[in-house]
Amino acid sequence: MACNCHVEVTDASQKKLLMLLLSINMTFFVFELGVGWYAESTGLIADSLDMLADALVYAIGIYAIGRAASIKANAALMSGYFQLVLALLIGLEIVRRYFFGSEPVSTLMIVMGILALIANAYCLKLIYKHRNGEVHMRASWIFSANDVIANIDVIISGILVFWLDSRWPDLIIGAVITLVLLYGAFHIIRDAKSERKLIKETCEQT
Repeated sequence: MACNCHVEVTDASQKKLLMLLLSINMTFFVFELGVGWYAESTGLIADSLDMLADALVYAIGIYAIGRAASIKANAALMSGYFQLVLALLIGLEIVRRYFFGSEPVSTLMIVMGILALIANAYCLKLIYKHRNGEVHMRASWIFSANDVIANIDVIISGILVFWLDSRWPDLIIGAVITLVLLYGAFHIIRDAKSERKLIKETCEQT
């Protein structure tokens, strides 16, 4: 029989919060991906996929609400693997644009970066009190914090593209966002695995 130790049923506010975060991130994913593709910006495309990764995490978090602690840990682990895959896809896009070239539009990068920063700062504020909560909520916090960092990077790269009249800042920032995503993914995976180990040890003692 599977062990369902530490079942924690949370109130509806947690689900409502994750639903709001999911809606914001899915909207900006579609919007930013379109703008990034039109602007030929690796940074914006990377940031949009970061939004998609967040949306997936929030969707998994909604699924985990009220379920056993082991299911929550597995949900967080899955979200970490999702982010890892998306980071690798962004890396491939950077390599493609490195070889085939691009002409990023700095104005669109800056404007879109600012809009995304406002949205993600709001998300970060909403999730702040859950940063030390259950494992799936800690994963959500990490994703939101990474988003803010990525948005600031995009804005800076847009300014540098305009100032230097070069595509290199965009490629470099795209690579930086990829590294941030990879770091977040490995952190979440490690945290989730530690949580699963703790749950297993607790179950064995009962």
